[in-house]
Amino acid sequence: MFRSFLSWRYLLHRRTNLIGIFGVMLGVGALIAILSIMTGFLQQTRASVRGTLADFFVRPAPLMHSGDDSVEYEPERVLEIVRAEPGVRAATPQYSWYGMLVPGGVDTARTAELQSRPLDAQDNAMEVVGIDFETEATTTALDEALRRPPFRGHAVADPKQPFARPPRYKPDGLEKPRIVLGDALMGRLEVRRGEEITLLTAVFDPESRTLVGSNKGFIVAGSFRTKDNEIDSRRAYVEREVLADFLRTDARYTCVLVMLDDYEHDGERIRESLAKKLEAAKLIEGQSAEILSWEQMRQTLLGAIKNERVLMAIMLSLILVVACFSIFAILSMMVTEKRRDIGVLTALGATPRGVMHTFLMIAFWDALVGAVAGAVLGTWLAVKIDPFEKWLSSTFHVQIFDRSIYYFDEIPSVVEPLWVAVIVLGALLCALLFAAIPAWRAARMDPLEALRYE
Repeated sequence: MFRSFLSWRYLLHRRTNLIGIFGVMLGVGALIAILSIMTGFLQQTRASVRGTLADFFVRPAPLMHSGDDSVEYEPERVLEIVRAEPGVRAATPQYSWYGMLVPGGVDTARTAELQSRPLDAQDNAMEVVGIDFETEATTTALDEALRRPPFRGHAVADPKQPFARPPRYKPDGLEKPRIVLGDALMGRLEVRRGEEITLLTAVFDPESRTLVGSNKGFIVAGSFRTKDNEIDSRRAYVEREVLADFLRTDARYTCVLVMLDDYEHDGERIRESLAKKLEAAKLIEGQSAEILSWEQMRQTLLGAIKNERVLMAIMLSLILVVACFSIFAILSMMVTEKRRDIGVLTALGATPRGVMHTFLMIAFWDALVGAVAGAVLGTWLAVKIDPFEKWLSSTFHVQIFDRSIYYFDEIPSVVEPLWVAVIVLGALLCALLFAAIPAWRAARMDPLEALRYE
């Protein structure tokens, strides 16, 4: 009983203990808040990428061998094998190409000037994707992206028929095909629904067997918003057959998208099975190397966030180490100053173990109060980080979190109770570890020498 009483008395009557409590609170709070934000970034990134990409991408390498009579340029055989695989929910072909979008109709002088420069040097360089909408909607989240309210663009008139003629659009002569732009891309180009836009790109010329510049006019049908800023600012959708005809190629697809019933449980098994079947049918050459999962497509981004979370945790843990070192310093001073008290306790019958436990309990209360306060503070800050950031930005007129360059509409944060408990427990253990040396010194003190201390 005397251990708890004395430890609390020493804790409450020595204000220097507040330094240790504040340090632990700051370390625990910062660690919980930052790790919650980093976890939110990782989960939101996975969710946004998961929402715009299928589970698997089948990209047959033989399609790149132009002019090979043995290559099947239609996707039907690949789709037949993929859809017959147990566990596959849906599959759809896509045709991806890269080009540049210019608002308005075809301007010969402007077109020649733009095509003389590399596509990757253009601000409007983007990916145009040819799709079959009915199967695309069952394989990816494009249908949801079309229904999501736009920020900068204009929604399509009918999400069930995104390539339908826009309202109040009257074709002048030959009717042009429609194009659906990413929300950020449409805002950057400053075009509206029903206006004309020109796609500039390079196509394969079968006569000269070289790439030549070409252009085609499209009518903007509206925009989609995936909440993935990279896709929303660099992608546009057109009908697959329209794109294939424009590119003047026999290939009618560049990849097949696959959606599974249970990706987490059956993903690797189905991937290996499809690789064997497609290779046996001579539709792919490199087995699984040509079947990529969505995680492999985004492995650089996901890996970077994971590494940043680990590094951030290590760096913020140093704050806890410094706080625990302050507890060590405070207890060392206390042992020196309380030598006479230690001698009195020993004379009254306190054992060396009891003296050591008394000083360990002081460190324990320091760490417990600081860790609990830090857990509450860190959790509150993690939950309220988005409105708190907005308040700071509006108050000091400084943009702290630029949403235009990230993938999210708000600062994501996910508080994991298990990690909160681990951090609090880690703070307690760290404090007790640092307090062990001064507590051991107090237990080893000679009672006679302690009583003589002035």
